[in-house]
Amino acid sequence: MDVMGEKAALFGTGRIAQSAGQDETGEAAEEVRHRLAAETGDVEAMSVLGAMLLRRGDLDGAEPQLRAATAAGDRAAANNLGVLLHQRGYADEAAGWWRIAAVAGSAAAAHALGRHHRERGDEPAAEYWLRQSAEQGHTLGAYALADLLEHRGDESAGHWMRAAAERGHREAAYRLARALDRKALHEQEAGADNGVEPSALEEAERWYRQAAARGHRRAALHLGAILEKRGELKEAGRWYLTSAKDGEARAACALGFLLRDAGDTENAAVWWLRAAQEGDGNAANALGALHAERGETQTAERWYRAALDAGDVNGAYNLGLLCAEQGRTAQADQWYRRAAYAGHREAANALAILLLQGGDATGAEPWFSKAAEAGSVDAAFNLGILYAGRDDDEAALGWYERAAAAGHTEAAFQVGMARLREGDEQTAERHLRCAAGGGSAEAAYRLATLLDARRPPAPAHELGEPSHGKTECEEWYERAATQGHRRAQVRVGMLAAARGDVVEAARWYREAAEGGSRNGAFNLGLLLAREGSEPEAALWWTRAANAGHGRAALRLALVYARQGELAEGQRWADRAVSLGPAEVSERAARLRDALRQELTA
Repeated sequence: MDVMGEKAALFGTGRIAQSAGQDETGEAAEEVRHRLAAETGDVEAMSVLGAMLLRRGDLDGAEPQLRAATAAGDRAAANNLGVLLHQRGYADEAAGWWRIAAVAGSAAAAHALGRHHRERGDEPAAEYWLRQSAEQGHTLGAYALADLLEHRGDESAGHWMRAAAERGHREAAYRLARALDRKALHEQEAGADNGVEPSALEEAERWYRQAAARGHRRAALHLGAILEKRGELKEAGRWYLTSAKDGEARAACALGFLLRDAGDTENAAVWWLRAAQEGDGNAANALGALHAERGETQTAERWYRAALDAGDVNGAYNLGLLCAEQGRTAQADQWYRRAAYAGHREAANALAILLLQGGDATGAEPWFSKAAEAGSVDAAFNLGILYAGRDDDEAALGWYERAAAAGHTEAAFQVGMARLREGDEQTAERHLRCAAGGGSAEAAYRLATLLDARRPPAPAHELGEPSHGKTECEEWYERAATQGHRRAQVRVGMLAAARGDVVEAARWYREAAEGGSRNGAFNLGLLLAREGSEPEAALWWTRAANAGHGRAALRLALVYARQGELAEGQRWADRAVSLGPAEVSERAARLRDALRQELTA
């Protein structure tokens, strides 16, 4: 409750109490001066002396002074007498004196009386007196009124919360910021574009900052989160640190993640430990993951259990992952189930995978479905694989589309290929672009081939002509090639050769060939032979032919025939006949027969 007197402007007197910085001697002298004046009947001195004694905790000394001043009509004394009686446990008598002071115009007394009525469940009376206090500009009255109205769902609560915040009430500033934060989030989820969201976010940040500057630790936490999201990590870290030092476990946890991302895992662990010891499950999970990465599985398990004990279901999921990595399938199943039954969608997906690996497809399906319905993108994709394995292409495509819509790269590729088989090139291209953009090398290659098929035939290129710029399909081929896609590497080499860039073509052919591509080895051989390096070309053709490339085998047969090594030429011609394709088999057969005749002549 409010105490009127020292350190406040006494109502109706115009005098200001002694500053908080005066020393004990000065305070003692001031008390003596007020006591002497009070003994002469000075009502104002009695009121001030009573307030001084009340603030010091001398209730017995304060009460007679305050009663005497109250009897003389001093409303500040009436309010303070109410505070004194309230501290003694005489709430009803205190309310009587607060009423007298409030009727006389004391905003502090009206606030105290309003709180008294609210504590007793008399909300209409509480609202009346709190409104009297708030309308007189009393900060605590405005906040208490806002709290009461907000509890009832009254829209006018925001007005009074803002009034209290503007007068420096830090909790009001924090709660106003939270309301604005929720408003911005609602606008964002609704997809509204009416200018409300940015201004609400900006205003929320301003009030968080004001509350944090006054020492509100949760405001400092939220301010740090806003700054971190915006990329202002240094300032975010300062506010997290401020909040964490004041005992906010979530801030200590967030500071730990910030330090980890900066590469300082040692200090991150210090803050996670502090947060975990205060019951933060997220921090306990982070500590568990840190120890698991170091191979300290027993310590990791202990922290995961601590997270679970703190009510964080991620602890059970992480325990399942840990057991699965160690081959403890039964324990992994147990922890996954515990997390899955608690609604953890990724645990449900992991449990389904575990069951599927054990051959229980029937048991896996409902868990995949539960995870997918809860929003697990991986589970939706896995259901697609499950149905595809049963040749239920329609159901598989439905789940692939659902996962693709949520950004799953491989699912987008599967949808693209399905639409391509159906002849719907436009839809196929859209999904292949999504998958390729998400990093799928196969999708990039398929997209490139789709675009390549639409290109008009280019005019024949002669060596020495200036090369043409790369088309979009070439860029996609190259993206796939740089990701190690062998067919894309061969195609990029072919396109480079067509532009007359022999060095670039050789580089890509060689990379594909060294990665095991027989077409790459064959084309590299052609390029080397054209450049006059037939012996090296023969080495690459040999590699290609041994991998089943018929044209390479035919080339080797011709090379050996020209060199006079007829038996070796006949051997490779036989190989080319068996490898094909038909055109190659036919040519190889003629060469083989000619070599055989030559050998038997």
